[in-house]
Amino acid sequence: MSRSSMPSANPHQAGLSNVALAATFWGTTGPAVQLLHHSAGLSPAAIGFYRLAIAAVVLLIPVIRQFRTLTAAFWSAPLTLIVAGAGLGTYQALYFEAVAKSGVATATVISLGLAPVLTTGWDCLQTRRLPAPLHGWSLTAALAGLALISSLGNTPTAATPQPLLGAAAAVGSGVGYAATTILTRDILNRVAPTALTGASTAIGALVLLPVALHGTGITFALRPVTAGMLGYLGVVTTAAAYALFHSGLRTVSAGAAALVTLLEPLTATVLATLILNEPISPALTAGSVLLLSAVVM
Repeated sequence: MSRSSMPSANPHQAGLSNVALAATFWGTTGPAVQLLHHSAGLSPAAIGFYRLAIAAVVLLIPVIRQFRTLTAAFWSAPLTLIVAGAGLGTYQALYFEAVAKSGVATATVISLGLAPVLTTGWDCLQTRRLPAPLHGWSLTAALAGLALISSLGNTPTAATPQPLLGAAAAVGSGVGYAATTILTRDILNRVAPTALTGASTAIGALVLLPVALHGTGITFALRPVTAGMLGYLGVVTTAAAYALFHSGLRTVSAGAAALVTLLEPLTATVLATLILNEPISPALTAGSVLLLSAVVM
């Protein structure tokens, strides 16, 4: 077979695979955060700070010799990178807060289910095309699903001590995630994925540091299990996952990427049920079906 006749890799399919793998990694974040919160006593903001700080170190050390490239990448879109990094830290802290107050399954379904609906709406505004009737039905289903998850599953339990506050934090996380995804997609043609991920995680860690210090602080008893879980959150679910995600966004639209990341709530819900013994209520099931149906529509 000649070189010209050999099949070439499809960049779009490769991008979807990268986003799907990143979403699977992210799906393990909620259960890990919940276990870490209870075992080490760290606040959601402190966990978010350590996660982003570790990821920034892992990503930036290998390219420190390319300082000029990094600074050039930053100055090509400084305001956008700062906003994207701050958004990363903010929506991550809100998600961790939602996990602590409303449980992994509810927090993940709301935050990740809301994001694709918002990015799809943004795409409609950008293309200046009127949404099809199916889009109107999808928005209605999404709102109904969010209302059902937020209002019917509001009985406090050991795993969900403040479900309504957690649901509100999850909505804020979903809005922040959608906005950051759109911003990131717009600057990837000018900034390499590794540089973008390293810069955004470093900025996000700096944003979360004063919040964590103002709360319960960032100190904890150094134990192998705690250090290992923080390392896993920083290296696997952040450095590797966001590098894969940003690489995929080069060939995948923001709306399609947000749709593929529905693997995250699926993974998180399964792990929450198997590892954390979180109950799957009828309200959560019905709301999840409506929300995911809206995204598919």
